[in-house]
Amino acid sequence: MNAMTDLGLYRHLDEMAPWNDKLQVLEVIGVADEAPDVKTFTFRSDNQTWFRYKPGQFVTLELPTAGGPLMRTYTLSSSPSRPFSIGVTVKAQAGSLGTRWMFDHLKPGTHVKAYGPVGDFSLHSHPAAKYLFISAGSGVTPMMSMLRWLNDCAPWTDVGFVNCARRPEEIIFRKELELLGSRMPGLSLGFMIEERSSREGWFGHMGRIDAIRLPLLAPDFREREIFCCGPDPFMRAVRQMLEASGFDMARYHQESFAAPAVEEVPAPFAVPADGGTGAPAEAVTPIRFALSDVDAECVAGQTVLQTARASGVRIPAACEFGLCGTCKVKKVSGDVEMSHNGGILDHEIDDGFILACCSKPLSALEIEA
Repeated sequence: MNAMTDLGLYRHLDEMAPWNDKLQVLEVIGVADEAPDVKTFTFRSDNQTWFRYKPGQFVTLELPTAGGPLMRTYTLSSSPSRPFSIGVTVKAQAGSLGTRWMFDHLKPGTHVKAYGPVGDFSLHSHPAAKYLFISAGSGVTPMMSMLRWLNDCAPWTDVGFVNCARRPEEIIFRKELELLGSRMPGLSLGFMIEERSSREGWFGHMGRIDAIRLPLLAPDFREREIFCCGPDPFMRAVRQMLEASGFDMARYHQESFAAPAVEEVPAPFAVPADGGTGAPAEAVTPIRFALSDVDAECVAGQTVLQTARASGVRIPAACEFGLCGTCKVKKVSGDVEMSHNGGILDHEIDDGFILACCSKPLSALEIEA
């Protein structure tokens, strides 16, 4: 019998274990068009497990492209209140390799590896009496995850939802949002577009969100916990506008996958083969990658991930600045200095895990990789 229709697949939640990204992969069970060049891919576990996460978190997909595995991070648009599947809603930008590959190759029945979910951009991390979600383009996805959770679990919540798009047809989830607006008594919707379209009429707000339009869309925005997601220029404009208005920025939260500037690590000086003096070599720290049976030397200033790559050891990595958690590995022995951005939990650190991309050895290390 086809696995997609096998009725024996369905079990009660209390008979199932949570999904484990180290042991299981995802199976595509649905692909849906949301807007021009925007699709939602829905996945289930390949091993009868359920998904436990916070609304607004993200996963990293390992896409088996022809040029080799490609790591891409996507926010979940699904809600943990519906734990048997997860979904990501992605927009294919011009020149985007990963998303275009997904559009061309991910069909029901396809399997991909995934890591996560992780992230701290969630209303569960910042509880409040009133919320305001501000988004643009595909930045609507974490907001949709949080709103879907509220609809399922606390539909009376006072939440303002402001979404900006270039044209009316590019408003992602518009029909579902309007339906939720009719069902959630505390939900206030506000759409804004930049230009009219020949495909459909528009009688709502036009232009870009600014200090004049924001109070029209959310008059009491100063009283709300604000979440913002969208292109970096959009989030920067919203942040500056709120700061100028006197908003308490401790109640402002934004989601961004932009990496900070990374300092290049100088290569060690080599001693000339003829025995010349040359410059002294940099200090190095031994690292053993146990599962790969590789002994390597980490140059001062290098991370565990950089050393692994230089030694031919493959550790999956996506963001490479401590946010996505993809490069999480077990430290068998030794000490490291780790400066991460939330991609690892305290109990995982207590259990000996580190993020290879942002960990530098303080002593000789043995890594389970």
